[in-house]
Amino acid sequence: MTLTELSITEAADLLRRKEISPVDLTTACLDRIAELNPSINAFITVTRDSALADAHKAEDEIRAGNWRGPLHGIPIGLKDLVDTAGVKTTCGSALFANRIPSSDAEIVRRLKNAGAVLIGKQNMQEFAWGGTSASSRYGPVRNPWDTKRIAGGSSGGSAAAVATGMCFASIGTDTGGSIREPAAFCGIVGLKATYGLVSTRGVFPLAPSLDHAGPLCRNVPDTALVLQAIADYAAAQDVITKPRIGIARRMFFEDLDPEIAIGTDQALKRIEALAADVIEVELPPTPAAVQAPEVYAIHAKYFAVSPQLYGRWMQERLAMATAIDTVSYIEARQQLDQVRRSANEVFEQVDFVVTPTSPVPPIEISEALHMSPSPAGELWLRNTRPFNAYGWPTISVPCGFTQAGLPIGVQIAAPSFREASLLSFAHAFEQAKA
Repeated sequence: MTLTELSITEAADLLRRKEISPVDLTTACLDRIAELNPSINAFITVTRDSALADAHKAEDEIRAGNWRGPLHGIPIGLKDLVDTAGVKTTCGSALFANRIPSSDAEIVRRLKNAGAVLIGKQNMQEFAWGGTSASSRYGPVRNPWDTKRIAGGSSGGSAAAVATGMCFASIGTDTGGSIREPAAFCGIVGLKATYGLVSTRGVFPLAPSLDHAGPLCRNVPDTALVLQAIADYAAAQDVITKPRIGIARRMFFEDLDPEIAIGTDQALKRIEALAADVIEVELPPTPAAVQAPEVYAIHAKYFAVSPQLYGRWMQERLAMATAIDTVSYIEARQQLDQVRRSANEVFEQVDFVVTPTSPVPPIEISEALHMSPSPAGELWLRNTRPFNAYGWPTISVPCGFTQAGLPIGVQIAAPSFREASLLSFAHAFEQAKA
């Protein structure tokens, strides 16, 4: 096993025992970036010099007996809308091509306090509005399993970098599935924590009522370790030994690609073996007119002055957003508040809700570049979007492959602030035999 194939748990143990060094890990990741980034296009900015400096500092601290914890000396990437003091943060757009923040996002501050080595800023859908990561000013992110296909979005570069060993974890954002969908498409784990649990201070917003931030990792235990560092979350024992599972079939299981359907059925068999009971549940509809007006409100001042600095996709979507009137937005925002209160009733019947992460495999980049900007066209985000409205912690875990070798993900949700039980169950599923 090479250094970049280690889990965070494995690497942290070796670092703590001084059998490897943070410099070894960082150099291995930088070498991997040099080898693979030209074909995958996962990074916009690689912070080689500062990463090596931080790795040497971590090495000195660990040698002196000042081990800070499991992320100390671990190379981690950041989606390029997470502010980093003195480091270009572009949001994948020409509008911000030269934007250099003066301060770190709260997530970055916490990662630095944990001793993580921040290795670079990762490619993404322009301003995070969409699920392909093909519309970046810096070119499309390519799926590591088939470079003709999308990696998913908007955190496509973050997912692709973790999947290929360019870093051990990444921080992404999720407004309609932008952590979970690329995690599913790239064959890794992606967690959207409870709305508000992970600070978004210093993260350029998409739609604040729906925005979440969270980790992308290669397995569930690593995901838990990163969440502990970036949120006020304690991994207390919150294990439900035989949970009640709710399968949300209506809408979420409709029009599934046949191979996604097969992979999901196999995943459900593994889940059923872990459960006390499995029942079908109904989830409430969610309002559609919240996201676009909030995005437009953020971009109006830029769009009015420099529309040409936005890519085609953003230009057309922002133009479409102007058609949503204030009354429609306020009514939708009130509906969102109501849904967040009422949707929790499902957890009186079950402990977790399960769906396929995406109803379809990733499309080809050539198709993504020419598709309509209508949000309704992004079928791959259909199953993830509602959970941003509900605000529940929701995770995507790999559950198999299509015949073409493309990863498939299963999505599991829990009640708000029950991350510990969700991660425990997701880990049990991850370890269960197929």
